[in-house]
Amino acid sequence: MGFSHCASADENGISFWVPGFFGSLAATPQQPGWSLANIYYHTSVSAGADVARAREFTLNRVPANVTLNANLNLNVNATGDLGFVIPTYVFATPVLGGQASVSMVAAYGVVGTSLAGTLSGVATGPFGNSVPFARSDTISDTTWGFGDLIPLFSLRWNAGVHNYMTYITGDIPVGAYQSNRLSNLGIGHSAIDAGGGYTYFNPQTGHEFSGVLGFTYNTKNTTTQYQSGVDMHFDWGASQFLSKQVMVGLVGYVYKELGCDSGSGDRVGCFQSQVVSVGPQVGFLFPVGDMQGYLNLKAYGEFAAENRPRGWNTWVTFSISPPTPGAPPTTKPIVRKY
Repeated sequence: MGFSHCASADENGISFWVPGFFGSLAATPQQPGWSLANIYYHTSVSAGADVARAREFTLNRVPANVTLNANLNLNVNATGDLGFVIPTYVFATPVLGGQASVSMVAAYGVVGTSLAGTLSGVATGPFGNSVPFARSDTISDTTWGFGDLIPLFSLRWNAGVHNYMTYITGDIPVGAYQSNRLSNLGIGHSAIDAGGGYTYFNPQTGHEFSGVLGFTYNTKNTTTQYQSGVDMHFDWGASQFLSKQVMVGLVGYVYKELGCDSGSGDRVGCFQSQVVSVGPQVGFLFPVGDMQGYLNLKAYGEFAAENRPRGWNTWVTFSISPPTPGAPPTTKPIVRKY
């Protein structure tokens, strides 16, 4: 969820939600008590003229009296290396017949972005006259620091091999953000996100499939006077347990902005963004003292991107959670993954 903001739809092609946050076994209940997930996230993306032009507007590098050409020789490249720390508490007392949990997601790391190319268009003079406008730009920026804080509340229900969940989360905009910087770790505004998910998991056969659908409402960025439209995201994962300790499978996501961007700071129009991705995953379960450890590696390759950077990203998740009572930690394959 929204802490990786590597390249400048949403404002500058950046969303609150980080696609791929949910994965396999997302809706399966956990054991009551504390758990801790640590995630290393690496991303490398690039974008063409549409996203690069949006970044130029946000950085105030295009005068208000200039109309840029539709076809520009501009591109953006970005990389990010982030760590997510996610403590979670699962309540033993049922809520609405389900299992309640609360989490707090904190992010830290570094993002680097570069923009290069030529701006061309027409400038309108004080008397209504038009003159050609052209400028070459080469900009790079690197930001180290902390991202926004993300509280998360969820409910889960189990009915045999069927599992259901609902969640609500949001963005507390306290991360490193400056509107005049090319790279940011925060998004510069708050957001509310809610959705639901389903997991099919049969311990006898080892078959598993999960999907989580959510929607994001973005508030206005008061610094830039820009408000991103409503976003839809669907994260999914499918896996086969080869044993009680090892699973392999596929992951993917679909992200699409449903509403148009708006606000007095919006100089790019509707700017609806989208991206689709798919990739492999592998997971391992093992004991950590009297707790259960879980290691998951997954990778996503993106395609069908519009008004948004695309590329690839990898996730390495290590989590520790309470085991099933009365059983060794290694015999429980139900561990929620991010």
